[in-house]
Amino acid sequence: MVPEQGPVNGDSHLALARESLRELLNDKRVPPAVRSALAADYQQLQLLLEKIEHGHIHIAVFGRVSVGKSALLNALLGETRFSTSPLHGETTHATHARWQEYDAGGVFLIDTPGINEVAGEERERLAHDVASRCDLVLFVVEGDITDTELRALRQVKSAAQRLVLVLNKIDRYTPADRELLLQTLRQRAEGLIEAHDIVTAAAQPAERIVILVDADGNETESRRRPAPDVAALRERIWDILKAEGKTMAALNAGLFAGRFSDRLSHEIIVIRRDLAEKVVRNYCLAKGVAVALNPIPVADLLAAVATDAAMIIHLSRVYGLPITRGEAGSLLKTIFTQLVFLMGTVWVMHLAASALKGISLGLSTVVTAAAQGAVAWYGTYVVGKAAEQYFAQGKSWGEGGPKRVVQDILDSLDRDSLLAQAREDILARLKPLL
Repeated sequence: MVPEQGPVNGDSHLALARESLRELLNDKRVPPAVRSALAADYQQLQLLLEKIEHGHIHIAVFGRVSVGKSALLNALLGETRFSTSPLHGETTHATHARWQEYDAGGVFLIDTPGINEVAGEERERLAHDVASRCDLVLFVVEGDITDTELRALRQVKSAAQRLVLVLNKIDRYTPADRELLLQTLRQRAEGLIEAHDIVTAAAQPAERIVILVDADGNETESRRRPAPDVAALRERIWDILKAEGKTMAALNAGLFAGRFSDRLSHEIIVIRRDLAEKVVRNYCLAKGVAVALNPIPVADLLAAVATDAAMIIHLSRVYGLPITRGEAGSLLKTIFTQLVFLMGTVWVMHLAASALKGISLGLSTVVTAAAQGAVAWYGTYVVGKAAEQYFAQGKSWGEGGPKRVVQDILDSLDRDSLLAQAREDILARLKPLL
């Protein structure tokens, strides 16, 4: 039986998904450090793109240990391709096989480890990882769903685009018990799985004793295993692939691309923040030392402005939003205006220390110079953090404007600790020069 191809709009969905994955893979704006940090994710992205380009569909089984996941796949395949055992933990790695019965670009069945394996955090993570990259997940149970299984079902639901709940080993139950179990499963899985996506199966029926009576009335006892019963599951899978195959694959690719984009954005933000912090601190030290070494107050202020403006230009490049010197000057003026309003006493200390430095001698000159340099260091740090916030928000101050940004930064900083750190750094640089 070969199902028909999906609806025409499935092709357009796949085309969009394919283009989206290619854009993510070929985005030249991503810093090399980010690509290195997300190397495994980029590899998965490439594999997902190849999967779509070849028209492959991936179907994975998910569930507790020994519910019959491997046996279920073997029954669908019509041959033993996946290992089965009464012992727990037979499946230790995700394995796959091509389902030749469905000829529509290539359907692959994927077996996964049990979700409740002993010391199985790594295996559970592997199973969840496989589920997030598959187009259809068969969640297998062997009776009423447990609380552990229900929690896992919710987790899988968040990672998988399409789910089918399979009640396996139904040969163990009477018809009345089967109907009661199905009714219970529909109630407990309400909101997670549609009723028509809950099916029954007997992947590996238990052996039965068969008694044969010959013509003379002699009885012969033998044990036979009935044939697997996966007809309802096979039909449901075919119906889903027929109606949703291409769209399902596109949506799954879109979900993965969305999660990847979120992680990519987060990683870029983290790396930019780390780099911005280094840039700001380097300029703080450069300004602190320059101010400490220059005994002329006016020259100190000119050096401060030049250093801060250069730092702002550097930060704009870190965030991929380069600005001109004029724009940097305007931004610095905006920040400086708020600093003078909110931190006026610090700048009075700055000017007073500058005057003292010019008339001090010996060790006191070094100490006073370091104190003034530390104040300049601190001021540049605040300017840098404010500019960084401005660029991080896409060259915007946000609803509260620059005053709110600067105030929040001042409130979040431990000024005494920063000044102490600045003095130590500046003294370490000054002593070899004086």
